[in-house]
Amino acid sequence: MGKRGSRSQSQLLNTLTKKQKKHLRDFGEEHPFYDRVSGKEGKPQIYQPSESSDTSGSESEAESEPEQVSGYHRLLATLKNVSEEEEEEEEVEEDSAVDEAEMDDDDGESDVTVEEETAPESAKVRESKCPPDPEGKGGDGPLGTSQESSEEFTDAKHESLFSLETNFLEEESGGTCSLNASQDPFLQHVNKELKEKEIQAVATNSKTTHQLKWPILGQLVFSSKFQKLETFKPSKDIDLKSLHLQKPLESTWTKTNSQFVSGSPKSSSPFTPLQKELFLIMNSYRDLFYPERTALKNGEEIRHVYCLHVINHVLKANAQVLGNNSRRRSQKLGVGDDDDFRDQGLTRPKVLIVVPFREAALRVVQLFISLLEGNSKKKIIVSNKKRFKGEYGSDPEERPPNLKRPEDYEAVFVGNIDDHFRIGVAILQRSIRLYAPFYSSDILIASPLGLRTIIGGEGEKKRDFDFLSSIELLIIDQADIYLMQNWEHVLHLMNHMNLLPLDSHGVDFSRVRMWSLNNWSKYYRQTLLFGALQDAQINSVFNKYCVNLQGQVAVRNVPMTGSISHVLVQLPHVFQRMEAENLASVIDDRFNFFVNKILPQYRDAVMSHTLIYVPSYFDFVRLRNYFKKEELNFTHICEYTPKSGVSRARHFFLQGEKQFLLLTERFHFYKRYTIKGIRNLIFYELPTYPHFYSEVCNMLRATSRGEEATWTCTVLYSKYDAQRLAAVVGVERAAQMLQSHKNVHLFVTGER
Repeated sequence: MGKRGSRSQSQLLNTLTKKQKKHLRDFGEEHPFYDRVSGKEGKPQIYQPSESSDTSGSESEAESEPEQVSGYHRLLATLKNVSEEEEEEEEVEEDSAVDEAEMDDDDGESDVTVEEETAPESAKVRESKCPPDPEGKGGDGPLGTSQESSEEFTDAKHESLFSLETNFLEEESGGTCSLNASQDPFLQHVNKELKEKEIQAVATNSKTTHQLKWPILGQLVFSSKFQKLETFKPSKDIDLKSLHLQKPLESTWTKTNSQFVSGSPKSSSPFTPLQKELFLIMNSYRDLFYPERTALKNGEEIRHVYCLHVINHVLKANAQVLGNNSRRRSQKLGVGDDDDFRDQGLTRPKVLIVVPFREAALRVVQLFISLLEGNSKKKIIVSNKKRFKGEYGSDPEERPPNLKRPEDYEAVFVGNIDDHFRIGVAILQRSIRLYAPFYSSDILIASPLGLRTIIGGEGEKKRDFDFLSSIELLIIDQADIYLMQNWEHVLHLMNHMNLLPLDSHGVDFSRVRMWSLNNWSKYYRQTLLFGALQDAQINSVFNKYCVNLQGQVAVRNVPMTGSISHVLVQLPHVFQRMEAENLASVIDDRFNFFVNKILPQYRDAVMSHTLIYVPSYFDFVRLRNYFKKEELNFTHICEYTPKSGVSRARHFFLQGEKQFLLLTERFHFYKRYTIKGIRNLIFYELPTYPHFYSEVCNMLRATSRGEEATWTCTVLYSKYDAQRLAAVVGVERAAQMLQSHKNVHLFVTGER
């Protein structure tokens, strides 16, 4: 940097802020960030800061004061090879100069100094809504593993700030439960001891089930593979104290959840009726599958209640560790002298929240802050808050103003819809650390793709999944969206949950619970699965990977009226039943049935303007290759088709230049374009989302020119499509269709 010109002391003090005066007093010179240089232009000189240099402005002051273009900024512009590590070190050293008094006066917007190792400095938001490729190779996401640091899961500096081993329980922080600890569901769950013979019997025991009907959730199925199956019914009135919420949640929850209960009369309960029943199941530490979570109706309501359960669990777990730290220090016990101090897992991360988009992660973190802050005038300390808002927030002006889509589309694709991310969150009493290294985090928030790129695959040199070894609470929110992204990533994640770690990661084995050492963690893990529909693949994950010793609860309500009732056009619906020998042969049987029985009826030129709706991308590729081989007059649109290709295909189909149009379900999910020119409609398979059936059928009226009498709709189904069929035509009609081996003709009169 250039030499500073001489100034009088009085002039200098009048122009400096409090932090600049402190820097001048400590170091005898003005901070380089506020360096004043002459107006003469000179050749830029490359400056390489030493390890102890202090050269960057604090983030908290940048928020409160307008940015000034100084000579230091001009110099930085010439440095093309400044690494992100050097920039982060400069931020850490500068922020460490901020005293606690200034931090408390900043209304919680300041960024506390911590080591940031889990993500690069900036992240780009994907413009495309298309999911990763179905082969599972991912893509060039903002956190690509090829550029990731090797220290992503280690914490070299500032460990003591959020370390559970070196901190102790503070009485004033509200680290005690409100009622008798022996009645606390958390302690009852983690302290329950399984025997070896019970674990061995799980593999051979058949699942015991019992059905109950609750007022709001409806039909529930309680199940367990352990010998004793316990069920319960919700109480009419609920008291916060009886829920054993950790302080300060008893007071903060009422304010945080006020938007849902304030509008209802007689709202003495801090929960809505739905939240009350869901939380009673969550607080009992049973696995839960709720397939009626929709972004429009109850998505935020459910997010609030599971965030309450997460914070309650983490605060209790950390309070137990910190309390035992205090007991060990006061009693001066040696390591391993008492099994009562076994209060940890093999690694620190205890909660994993899987969400599809960055916007969902942003809302989860905001709820965490709200639940810990509440009505308190004293703001909690949130590290890296500004950076988090920049990377996970969104600019409303980026969205085209003339974009008109269905309401459910707007609710799902709101905010930042990047689907490649992961972030660690550490919580210690009244402080939250964002971007904490995974092995120093309590909560991990990630997308399936973000986790897939860390976990890696067999044979990959750089892979890590030890941080999943001690997950006690797994939340998979909006599971139906992962069917549209890449379901293989979810399966890959579940296969790596609660495995013994390959490295010790500095754990004190005298503090590790015995069931964790015995590799029984999966029997103590609670899994909460939320989605918008009943699907065979989601059901399979819940039935196969959820083996909680407390049992499982699944909501199994059947649809009485199907989505076919929302079709607004007069259209004959022909449901063609295809026979399949077994589930493994359904794919081939469907293809052969379509090629030999259905397609010949539409080869004639009279049956032009035929749209073929294909839910599976692999079926789409197979049909596309067959159409090319047979030299049929067709065009196609999938989620990977460029915008220009989509426009050409839609134009050719509308004008009748192409007889067939192959359309994938994922393209419809991510774009929701109205395809014009449809006269004949073929559902190669029933849609994943039942409302897509009525949406696609209603596209026929987009270009109605008096040919309504010639419109047709054909649907292929088999006995293995029972759930999807019931969602479209209703459960009673679906049962009749599955019992009969004949084709079914339905005629919907539509809107008059």
